[in-house]
Amino acid sequence: MRKPFAITLDPGSSLANKTGTWRTERPVYVDRLPPCNAQCPAGEDIQGWLYHAESGDYEAAWRHLTRDNPFPAIMGRVCYHTCEGVCNRGRLDAPVGINSVERFLGDEALKRGWRFEPPATESGKKVLVVGAGPSGMSAAYHLRRLGHAVTVLEAGPRIGGMMRFGIPRYRLPRDVLDAEMQRIVAMGVEVRLNAKVERIEDAMRGFDAAFLAVGAHIARRAFIPAKDSARILDAVSLLRSMEGEQRPLLGRRVVVYGGGNTAVDVARTARRLGATEAIIVYRRTRERMPAHELEVEEALEEGVMVRWLSTIKRAGGDGDPGELTIEKMVLDEGGHPQPTGELETLKADSLVLALGQDVDLSLLDGVPGLELKDGVVQVDPATMMTGRGGLFAGGDMVPAERNVTVAVGHGKKAARHIDAWLRGTTPAVPAKHELAAFERLNPWYYSDAPQTLRPQLDLARRTSSFDEVQGGLTEDNALFEARRCLSCGNCFECDNCYGVCPDNAVVKLGPGRRFRFNYDYCKGCGVCVAECPCGAIEMVPEEV
Repeated sequence: MRKPFAITLDPGSSLANKTGTWRTERPVYVDRLPPCNAQCPAGEDIQGWLYHAESGDYEAAWRHLTRDNPFPAIMGRVCYHTCEGVCNRGRLDAPVGINSVERFLGDEALKRGWRFEPPATESGKKVLVVGAGPSGMSAAYHLRRLGHAVTVLEAGPRIGGMMRFGIPRYRLPRDVLDAEMQRIVAMGVEVRLNAKVERIEDAMRGFDAAFLAVGAHIARRAFIPAKDSARILDAVSLLRSMEGEQRPLLGRRVVVYGGGNTAVDVARTARRLGATEAIIVYRRTRERMPAHELEVEEALEEGVMVRWLSTIKRAGGDGDPGELTIEKMVLDEGGHPQPTGELETLKADSLVLALGQDVDLSLLDGVPGLELKDGVVQVDPATMMTGRGGLFAGGDMVPAERNVTVAVGHGKKAARHIDAWLRGTTPAVPAKHELAAFERLNPWYYSDAPQTLRPQLDLARRTSSFDEVQGGLTEDNALFEARRCLSCGNCFECDNCYGVCPDNAVVKLGPGRRFRFNYDYCKGCGVCVAECPCGAIEMVPEEV
């Protein structure tokens, strides 16, 4: 009978000397949270989809991205990409153009006709969504993926909510908006237009749960003494009217009162409608302006003027309905504007008020258990559920920053907790990883690679048409930009640890499986930690 095969080690072989007993510390592979992922209000795994994009597998990147956010082509245009502000690459040369690559993937999906798969199984549960804006349609998408039947009731005539009626076409082309919305409808989501909900309790009959995502469509007003002949409009109505066939007549001189993104959008829209002067009047300084810096810069390039530290006291002068009285302001020690009593006049054919927006909460009258405060619905921030069981809310309806990315994130979070509530379970809480700080990286490994800037429409065409201002990346540029990612805090199998280990104690497990340490031979010298470019290895005390 043959004996089992056995290996006999030569006493002189290095494999016979298990030097791991010399260690006081051992290296371990870790996964850390990339700062871009931590910053994203929509909860995208940015590093994860960039990994696929940098290998050229754009469909895999798009599908990875849309696990969290179904609107990459929209988000690649309107998101303020705060993720790039915390990108560790910015400490080397410039942040990774995350938003640019996201837009490329979104546009590529539209061009190639990539679709979302319908759910494999149906849950038998019905969920009502009120509002077909970013938060409502995000919730509808995630709920449908989980197998629930979803009906969306939208008060307006078109799908998209404030993305359609609050964001101008030069920032978000309507064919892109429509295509990404219809892709969700194609999953089996029912959308009913011109279906305003008067009472949510009545609308919820026949449904197992509901998500409220009504946009802030009501313009705030300010008391400005005005002559009857003074032409005063509100920003929300003006931007909404741009979706009609007949464009508004604003005149040659347009003054916009406010300092947010809506005020900037209105001023830039006025220039495109033929205004020779578009002036924003704002009570504070540029540093304190809530509008996004990039939009302010683009507005200034297009000839929009800003009167800083100014407020409007009166509209319409004696015998001149187009005369505005402006008072200069100063900031006190707390940064609050204070009047100076110094007045001057400004000519205007139209005054547009862009002082913020509110949500119509009348549909919530009589709902037990709800708490309304400061014009919004109070929800449990962990679950997005209101005080009424089975009724959730997000987007403009709850206390939060109002932008598309935050709204999309609310829809995703609410869908997860609606699903758990319907099934009587608790959602799994993902493990909390330590943030991948720049100090844990080894930047010497990465060569300089300047950020690829997106092309812009030439200035003359920007002020004479509603053509899209920001262009997209080419495939080569998108690939280059994706490859600028440092993979902060997570192994990308560069083989550095494998190559530098003096004890051959690093074992390759195969593509996509990373490595492991053979502690029988690892001396704990820490060379692997020092040579890991992305900070995915750390030394821990040896257990005795």
